[in-house]
Amino acid sequence: MGSVRSAGLSLLLLSFFLYLADSYPNVDLSNMGCEECTLRKNSVFSRDRPIYQCMGCCFSRAYPTPLKAMKTMTIPKNITSEATCCVAKNSYETEVAGIRVRNHTDCHCSTCYFHKI
Repeated sequence: MGSVRSAGLSLLLLSFFLYLADSYPNVDLSNMGCEECTLRKNSVFSRDRPIYQCMGCCFSRAYPTPLKAMKTMTIPKNITSEATCCVAKNSYETEVAGIRVRNHTDCHCSTCYFHKI
């Protein structure tokens, strides 16, 4: 009789965990907290007139470096990464309080400037 209770309790516990796993939301959390690449008003420089800057997230990923590629590296790295950044497609220079700033007019995801050689 005790083994039947134990099996019943195990089955009940298993069904509860399956219910929890099934009810967990299927949401892509890879870019949680980072909005899409768009123009946003820069509150620091927008005093007399609005100044817009590109802000947001774009594609990025990291994966193990293939062994064949690692053999060709002067300094082997275990992780290889690819990324694109939110950059201005069009912009013009303007002056705000004696400081020259770029006022962006259009944004897109492109090669990150700090990755370029």
